[in-house]
Amino acid sequence: MADKAEVNLTGVKQSKGVWLVKVPKYLSQQWDKASEKGEVGKITIGKKQGKTDVRFTLKEELTALGAVGEKDASLQVPRDHPFTMHTVGGQTMAVFSQSDTDGISLEGMVVHRAECRPVVNEDYMRLKKLQLKESMKPQRLSQQLEKAVTTIFKPVANHDFNVEHEKKKKSEGKMVRAERQIVLDMLFSAFEKHQYYNIKDLVDITKQPVTYLKEIMREIGTYNSKGAHKSTWELKPEYRHYQSAEEEEEKEEMQTA
Repeated sequence: MADKAEVNLTGVKQSKGVWLVKVPKYLSQQWDKASEKGEVGKITIGKKQGKTDVRFTLKEELTALGAVGEKDASLQVPRDHPFTMHTVGGQTMAVFSQSDTDGISLEGMVVHRAECRPVVNEDYMRLKKLQLKESMKPQRLSQQLEKAVTTIFKPVANHDFNVEHEKKKKSEGKMVRAERQIVLDMLFSAFEKHQYYNIKDLVDITKQPVTYLKEIMREIGTYNSKGAHKSTWELKPEYRHYQSAEEEEEKEEMQTA
């Protein structure tokens, strides 16, 4: 497919073998301090007691901890890191790289796995002590302010929508339920003037609570949930003092016949 990038498989043809090595976090942080494409250390491969001995030695200029931890020039990270070798086993692993132009290339197949571990010495113990100290620091700190902070949103006693809601509740609370027949008379009188009303208009006319008013309207009226008169009430046919257009036409046809 056109949206899939092609992979450069030159690494397979050249049969390059690569090592997959796990390194401590502090070591990768020190490597980041090196200049672009600069040397970060050396790997030596030798024999020790009949076994292959592999170790990494960090460049001396990169041993100062500096900004990574405390600002203590005397604090150093370990330089000497022996490798603990592991077999690849039955796994098939490969290393890929991606360029700035999103080109993906196969760098080679993993032939060795290893862990890069520091030699336990005074520098290493001081580093672990610092890391432990940093991990115990609370994530959030309380701080006493000398003056009010004006660069962020200030808390408000009550939000506008809450104020409006409370005002509406108080307004409705003052409405006292009138006798049912009185409310019916007011409603029938209103519907003699207009065929359709929304509930807000009926509340203004009758001065009755919304819940009480809707209860009465469900008995004598019909709610229009769609159409040209959506969200309005009108009287049921048996309570109307007028006839609909269809009813007028039927009446005229009967008279003509």
